[in-house]
Amino acid sequence: MRFAVFLASVLAVATAKTDFLEYSANMIQHINSMDTTWKAGPNFVGETLESVIARLGVKYPLPVDKKLPLYFHEDVSDIPMTFDARMKWPQCTTIPLIRDQAACGSCWAFGAVESMSDRECIHNMVQVNISAEELNDCCMECGDGCGGGYPNEAWSFWKTNGLVTGGLYKSKSGCQPYTIPSCDHHEPGHLKPCGAEVPTPKCMKTCIPGYSVAFDKDRHYGGSVYTISSNVMQIQKEIMTNGPVEADFTVYADFPTYRSGVYQHNSGGFLGGHAVKILGWGVEGGVDYWLVANSWNPTWGANGYFKIKRGVDECGIEDDINAGIPKKM
Repeated sequence: MRFAVFLASVLAVATAKTDFLEYSANMIQHINSMDTTWKAGPNFVGETLESVIARLGVKYPLPVDKKLPLYFHEDVSDIPMTFDARMKWPQCTTIPLIRDQAACGSCWAFGAVESMSDRECIHNMVQVNISAEELNDCCMECGDGCGGGYPNEAWSFWKTNGLVTGGLYKSKSGCQPYTIPSCDHHEPGHLKPCGAEVPTPKCMKTCIPGYSVAFDKDRHYGGSVYTISSNVMQIQKEIMTNGPVEADFTVYADFPTYRSGVYQHNSGGFLGGHAVKILGWGVEGGVDYWLVANSWNPTWGANGYFKIKRGVDECGIEDDINAGIPKKM
């Protein structure tokens, strides 16, 4: 269904050069006048609708034949009403970190490496940022790099090939930090507008100058990788037991305008698929939600995070949950 809608939408917006602020102005006013669970605002100022769509890098349809094995938790009896991975594992500095995929449709890689990094800390007690740069640039079976990819293939790549370390743009942290410049996804600030999608950087087999560990010695591997069913309690049990997970969902035109509250689709057509990291859940105003980290830098949304309605598969957020356990070091 999502793929059929996608094809129709592409025909309508593929050549659009519409200013996103102009495109979303009436939508924002409409959402904020409604009796709904969230508030909208002007984001992606100076961007076109086309450039916003370029940030949505999950390819549809997802390859069913390459779906990861299903993991099932036998006991789901102890799930709390609220949970925040940042609170359970405060020693893990990667869990609250908001990254920036910049002008690249690499969300599929970011949602994966963010969760992998968290799980390296939780299971191996190692503080590392797994490199979004290497995964985006070098995983050929994952898709097209900045042109989009498949989240499940990212996890398979971690297990079979391993991934080196690498932090944020200009951080000089790890073997391969991100090389695409950060940009504004919110109101104009100290960064430049993201603009059109950039080409995927060349796959490199070396670390940055000055890094003390050899490239092949810097790899971290997944020991097991799997998917979790769309059952809410199964997803919750996985997060509270093993750490944050990668999810992907359908993005409609109202989502990029998110500012606060519990998002649910109210207005606007299909734009694409987006991958994110779910790190917790809770209840706000009587509405169940997932707590989610986005990769559009800390100025977007609620300091880089958003909440989305839980338990009704809002925009397909519970459809495709991928995770894994790192190989013991």
